[in-house]
Amino acid sequence: MQKIRKGDEVVVRVGKDKGKRGQVLRVLADGRVLVENINRVKRHVRPNPAKNVTGGIVEQEAPLAPANVALFNKTAGRGERVGFRTLDDGRKVRVFKRSGEVVDA
Repeated sequence: MQKIRKGDEVVVRVGKDKGKRGQVLRVLADGRVLVENINRVKRHVRPNPAKNVTGGIVEQEAPLAPANVALFNKTAGRGERVGFRTLDDGRKVRVFKRSGEVVDA
């Protein structure tokens, strides 16, 4: 079970985009995350007529380490770390470390 999942709203904790919020677009196989409009980089793309790709400079999101983002807690209004807890009915859920609130309802 992962602490950060696709669709979560996260806050960037370090780097050039510190303090910005965005939705997680993808979680890569190595655990890094792609966040919408965060950590944008420019890539030089070669044209490929077979795939109908025009060349030029393309701006896209680069992956971030999951340690550099925190899950956004709407009730507290800030990013918080995430842990796990097993409920009485046996379900394993994510919880905010600071407040103890359950993330997955």
